[in-house]
Formats: sequence, structure tokens, C-alpha cells
Amino acid sequence: MKKYSNDKNINVLVHQLLQSGVWHIRRGRHPVLTAPSGKRLTVPSTPSDRRAFLNFKLDVRRLQGL
Repeated sequence: MKKYSNDKNINVLVHQLLQSGVWHIRRGRHPVLTAPSGKRLTVPSTPSDRRAFLNFKLDVRRLQGL
């Protein structure tokens, strides 16, 4: 399993999104997720905030339109 973030919960969520086959990722200094709508979201690779996973999950839900 590839590692996109040091936070295990963020890593699992990114893997779930990629397995759906609709989301794509571009690797670089910071991984960037591309939503089905074409909008992009930077993956926090070294989150220092304890709420980083919750904030990332909320951003993903907003891009999904839920």
C-alpha cells in the first residue's frame, strides 16, 4: 500500500477514493487528488493539526457534492 500521508486515517481515505476508479492522484512534493468534477485537493502529507483528518474528510465530501 502506497503512503500518501503520515496520518493513517488520511492514507486509508485516499486509498478508498482511488479504488473507486473515479478519483485520480498526481504525485509531487505534495500529492494532489483530482475529483470527478475536475476540482483538486491537496493531501496533507505531514499533518500537524489534530483535526487534519476531519478537515480533509469534510473537503472531500464538499467535492463529492454530499
